[in-house]
Parts: sequence; structure tokens; C-alpha cells
Amino acid sequence: MVNVYCYSKCSTCKRALKWLEDNEVEYIVIDIKKDNPDEKTLRELHERSGLPLKRLFNTSGQLYREMKLAGKIPDMSENEIFKILASDGMLVKRPLLVTESAVVPGFKEEIWKEILI
Repeated sequence: MVNVYCYSKCSTCKRALKWLEDNEVEYIVIDIKKDNPDEKTLRELHERSGLPLKRLFNTSGQLYREMKLAGKIPDMSENEIFKILASDGMLVKRPLLVTESAVVPGFKEEIWKEILI
């Protein structure tokens, strides 16, 4: 069983969930807007992902652009970044796949296939 943080109106999330169903992967959907991961969870997910912290941001999202985070993040401390990321689920890259062995922001079929099948 895997967890997938999604936003119900996101077309990429819909594609990812369809892919999971087509490949008979059991999953639990977590609404990223209603149940945004808190700072502690985001720290754990970031550490497990092995990715740069910026990869957890939805850099193409409207809120990210409105907050002008692209220009602010380089000057922020890690604590400040996690605080902002935890403030709104729309800032988190989605879908966010969480398995026992991996944390993957975004949906790239080849990566999900490698991890799940």
C-alpha cells in the first residue's frame, strides 16, 4: 500500500491515480489541500527523498508564483522554507508518492513503474 498526496482538480494527479489503478497498485489518497503535511512530516519526506528541498515545491503553481518564492527561497533558512512549505498544500509538488522505500514528487510514469512494479 502506498500513500499519494493529491489535489482532486489536478490533471496530473488524476493521471497518476489512473495509472495506479491500471497497474493494480493499492493506494491511499491524501488530499494535499485539506491534509497538507506538517513541517515534521515534510522534513521526514524530504530526507527520505534524497532530493534538493526545492524539488518538494510546486514551482509551476499559482500560489508559488504569487508569493514570488523563486526569488526568495535562495535567501531563506531551511527552517523558513519548511515553514512556508507546510503553510499550504498548494505549495507542495503533486502528486507526492510515498512508499516504504521512496518519496517521489510529481508523476513520471517510468519512475513510478520502477518503484512500484
